[in-house]
Amino acid sequence: MAKNTICLWYDKDAEAAAQFYAKTFPDSAVHAVHPAPGDYPSGRAGDVLTVEFTVAGVPCLGINGGPHFKQTEAFSFQIATEDQEETDRYWNAIVGNGGQESACGWCKDKWGVSWQITPRVLTEALVAGGEEAKRAFAAMMDMQKIDIAAIEAARRG
Repeated sequence: MAKNTICLWYDKDAEAAAQFYAKTFPDSAVHAVHPAPGDYPSGRAGDVLTVEFTVAGVPCLGINGGPHFKQTEAFSFQIATEDQEETDRYWNAIVGNGGQESACGWCKDKWGVSWQITPRVLTEALVAGGEEAKRAFAAMMDMQKIDIAAIEAARRG
C-alpha cells in the first residue's frame, strides 16, 4: 500500500465503484478486495470490507462503512482532459451510470463521489489571467459539462 492513500467511504458498494473507475479511466485498476474478518455494524464476517484500487494513477482505498457518512463536494477527483471527445466520454460515463450533472464541469457518480471533468484548455485560460481568464471563467459559469469550443471562443474574445 502507498504511504498516502485516499480513503473513500461507501455504504456498501466499494467494489462496484472501484470496478467502474477501473474500466472508465486509464491507469486505473482494482488491486485487492478484502473481506471483513468479523461482524461489524454495517455488515457480516466475509462481506467485502475494503477494496484497494487506483484511479488515474492515484492510490485509493474504498471502505464499506455503511450509511453513517455521505460523500460531499468537499472532496472530488479532478480529471484533466485533452479534447472534447475525452471530456464527453468521462462525463457521459459518470452521468450515464446513475450519476448527476452539476455546474462548471462538476458531476457526481452514483455513489455520491464528485468529479471535475476539466479540459486543459480551461485550466490554461484561467492561469493566463487578465481579461482572457475573466471571459473563460464567465463562459464556464454558465456550463454544466465544459464545452471546449465555447471556452476557446471566450478566450479569443
